[in-house]
Amino acid sequence: MKLVVVIVGKDRNDPIVGASDDYLARLQHYFPTQVVEVKEEPAKKGRAVEIIKRAEAERISRAIPDGALVVALDERGKAHTSEALAAKLERWQNEGQRSVALVIGGPNGLDADFLRAARERWTLSSLTLPHRIARLVLMEQLYRAGTILRGEPYHRGD
Repeated sequence: MKLVVVIVGKDRNDPIVGASDDYLARLQHYFPTQVVEVKEEPAKKGRAVEIIKRAEAERISRAIPDGALVVALDERGKAHTSEALAAKLERWQNEGQRSVALVIGGPNGLDADFLRAARERWTLSSLTLPHRIARLVLMEQLYRAGTILRGEPYHRGD
């Protein structure tokens, strides 16, 4: 099963992105994973946030592979433990799911229609996280899920 992490914004020189890329490299041992950065829509004075989010949603949708199960990351989504996340990934893999797209919106969040259309909505925290930090947390948790599934000692759960 391939993971595709779709992120609004291009932050190549950010040290937080560098840290998330370290987890991405580790994650490749467990799941083939691709990160796709889509362009953030410029905010212009007087332009409605909904129009900005809709334009970003169109870019996101083009980046998602056909047939992928879509998970939208949203502060109002469902929280999971690391073990539950690992079990969910394992179940999808066992069910023959070919790809899962995990989507992180930009500073304005994700479009309401996109959120409704997503198969699942997950939260990484009840706090609002900047998208760079959400990227880091997601990559670390996906890596952690891989280590849990293989019984490796990275995760020290009870």
